[in-house]
Amino acid sequence: MKRVAVTIFLLLSTAVLVHAQTAAADEAAIRSALSAQAEAWNRADVPGFMQLYENSPDTTFIGAELHKGYEPILERYSKAYSTPEQMGKLTFSNLEIRLLKGNCATAEFAVVTGNFHLERTAKGEAKKDDGIFSLVWRKGPQGWKILLDHTS
Repeated sequence: MKRVAVTIFLLLSTAVLVHAQTAAADEAAIRSALSAQAEAWNRADVPGFMQLYENSPDTTFIGAELHKGYEPILERYSKAYSTPEQMGKLTFSNLEIRLLKGNCATAEFAVVTGNFHLERTAKGEAKKDDGIFSLVWRKGPQGWKILLDHTS
């Protein structure tokens, strides 16, 4: 009986450890993706910046207006930030990543909140240099992708 209890304890301990390692890897993947996204922005590479968004008609951006669909969101960014001077240098801060489980033991969704700052010389259509955002991510075959971006 003692062996069974020890075996169960070891199995549960292993499951908890694997879950913790998976959660840490998912959080690290999202942080890395956001870093790559800022790097693309800072190169004035709007298509590279958009690679983190799910290429879907359901992908949604909420700012001063609502934009639905990958292509309309790409068009919005391309129009609002048409020059490197308008894009400036992007930094993120105060990132908080909350992993959410769907129907399985590992996270299928994540909510990311934080602040953004743009250091730039020209503003163009986009007027804000600082703000907050919340992102809803889904983990799929291509990794973590943004489904919903609410930036203000």
